[in-house]
Amino acid sequence: MDINLRWHRKNSYSLATLYPLLENADFVRHPVDGIMVYSFSTAQKRNIFREVSSSNTDSVYIAGGPHPSGSVEETLGFFDYVVIGEGEETLPELVDTLQMGGDISKVAGIAYKKEGNIVYTAARQPVNLDDYPCFDCDGPRSPIEISRGCPWNCKYCQTPRLLGHKMRHRSIDSIVRYARCYNDLRFTSSNAFAYGSDGIHPRPDKVEKLLASLAELEGKNIYFGTFPSEVRPEFVSEDALELVDKYCTNKSISLGGQSGSDRILRQIRRGHSSEDIFNAVEHCVDKDIVPMVDFIFGFPGENEEDQRITLDMINWIISKGGKVRAHYLTPLPSTPYGNIVPAPIEPDVNKLLGKLALDGKLTGKWAQFLYARW
Repeated sequence: MDINLRWHRKNSYSLATLYPLLENADFVRHPVDGIMVYSFSTAQKRNIFREVSSSNTDSVYIAGGPHPSGSVEETLGFFDYVVIGEGEETLPELVDTLQMGGDISKVAGIAYKKEGNIVYTAARQPVNLDDYPCFDCDGPRSPIEISRGCPWNCKYCQTPRLLGHKMRHRSIDSIVRYARCYNDLRFTSSNAFAYGSDGIHPRPDKVEKLLASLAELEGKNIYFGTFPSEVRPEFVSEDALELVDKYCTNKSISLGGQSGSDRILRQIRRGHSSEDIFNAVEHCVDKDIVPMVDFIFGFPGENEEDQRITLDMINWIISKGGKVRAHYLTPLPSTPYGNIVPAPIEPDVNKLLGKLALDGKLTGKWAQFLYARW
């Protein structure tokens, strides 16, 4: 059976990682005969389920990624197999077993239906990132994944539940090897400034060793602590920003603030305070680095006072020359908030956010998700 990876720009990072592990795999933009591999998030699920259910190909459908891993039963209503969590070991073994007609039940890390019942095979241990490529330099590429997992336990986030609570880091030698494939170096991590650490206690010495090694490569622009990664506010210090100023091209830092209300920050188990956000912004401003702070509205139990406190923080950040991205909570499967109904944004708060957006001071999709509920 031919191996086909369903390409979409929103799943390009994960497929770029899996592509070099599957010999003779092709990218397709619609279902074709053979083995069809999908990776997708919750935001994509409706379109993908519709595509698969309406197809008339002779295919074996495999799903992986954030949504299938967190919502196995739902996904198996449309797919033959779900790869749960990390796919570097599981997907190639599953594909080989299907092609050879082997015993699927011996493939760890998957779920499938047998006689109407869901079968879960044995779980896998987290992979060693150095054992697997970031991408094929001659194929589709993704930002360089320097770390995986997260020790924090935010109620809205899938990362620790799917990728583990222990941070794992790609070695500097491996990172440098893949950095040679790019001119503009960008990275993925749940917290870029946590590189080399346990994710709780910063190790600026490890971060500097990484950045210094990358800086030795000629003609490279290093973008660290910015999109598509972010940084936790309490990891932003004068020393950390000195490293950005010394080695990096970017003049902004992406911060995950999430709420200005300490009550909400405690409730969602964020692990930092509003003071940490204020301090991080001040540190950035002192170093002439633009803080780009993300906030989420709609957490369960969030009231008008919480939203106004967050709005006050947003206005303060803007007054300091920072930028803000606002979002509306998307309940994600496998998280404590997976089945909740997000709190509504108060009309006056929504109006003020809209004015900031019209003035070019705020971006995001909070309004789209708000109106989509009704």
